[in-house]
Amino acid sequence: MPELPEVETIVNDLRPSVEGHRFTGVSLFWPRMVLRPSADELCQRLPGQVIKEVARRGKYLIFRLDSGESLVLHLRMTGSLRLRSKNDTSSELSPYITAIFGLDSGQELLFCDRRKLGTASLIKDVSEIDNKLGPEPLDPRFTPVILRKKLSSRKAPIKAVLCDQKFVAGIGNMYADEALFYANIHPLRPAYSLSKAETKRLHKAIRQVLSSAIDNAGATFSDYRRPGGEPGRQQYSFYVAHRGGQTCKVCSTPIERIPVRNRGTYFCPRCQDSATCS
Repeated sequence: MPELPEVETIVNDLRPSVEGHRFTGVSLFWPRMVLRPSADELCQRLPGQVIKEVARRGKYLIFRLDSGESLVLHLRMTGSLRLRSKNDTSSELSPYITAIFGLDSGQELLFCDRRKLGTASLIKDVSEIDNKLGPEPLDPRFTPVILRKKLSSRKAPIKAVLCDQKFVAGIGNMYADEALFYANIHPLRPAYSLSKAETKRLHKAIRQVLSSAIDNAGATFSDYRRPGGEPGRQQYSFYVAHRGGQTCKVCSTPIERIPVRNRGTYFCPRCQDSATCS
C-alpha cells in the first residue's frame, strides 16, 4: 500500500508537470471509484479547471483547483498514478487503468489500480479530510511531548496505534514496522506503556524512517511506481518490513511475522524484546 513517502514522492514528481495546467477531460473505466459527486458529474465539472497546486495530506493526493474545489485521490492498496503523452500507445498499463485525466499540456494522468480499491472525489472543502486525520508525523508541531500525550490513553498495541490514521496521518504497515525496529520497541507493546525515553526514541525513529523513504522515492514491492514508471528504492534499506524469514541485519536473528489487529507485522524478536509486552 502506498504510504506517506510514496504519496509524497508522487506529489513531488507531478508538481513540475501538472501545476498550472488545465484538465481537458476525464475517462472513467471504473465509475465506482468516484465517491462524490456522481461519476457523471465529476466528468462534467472537472474539465476546464486549472490545477493550482498538488499537495498531500496523510495518504491523500490533493489537486487544488482554480474554482476553489479539490480533486482528492486515494490510492488504497494497489493504486498508482502514471503520467504519459497522449500519443503513447503502450498497452502495458491498460488492464489496470481505472481513470484517465487529460491535460492541456498534451499529457494524460492515468489512475492505475489492479484491485480497483482507489477512490476519487471532487470536494469543496478539504478541511473535511483534515478532520478525519491525525497530525502529520513530519510536521514540526508533532513533538515527542505531543506523541507521549496521545499514547497515554491508548491500550492497543503500539503497531496498531501507529497505523491508525486518526492518531497520526500517513503511516502504514511498512513504516510502522521499520520505526518500531529503529526504536527497539516490540509491536505488541501497549501504547500507553511506553516510557518517556521510549517515546522520544519512537518519535525520532518515525521521522528518520519516513525522511529516508522520501529520499529514496518510496518502496516498491508490487504495484507502486512513480509517475514516470520508475520503482522506489527504500525496500533495499528495510531492516524488518517484508523480510520475514530473513536474518536481522543487526543481530542475525531470523525476522518474524505475526498478526497485529489483522495486519501482518514484521519484527526482530531479539532487537525488539517481547519481555515488556504484557
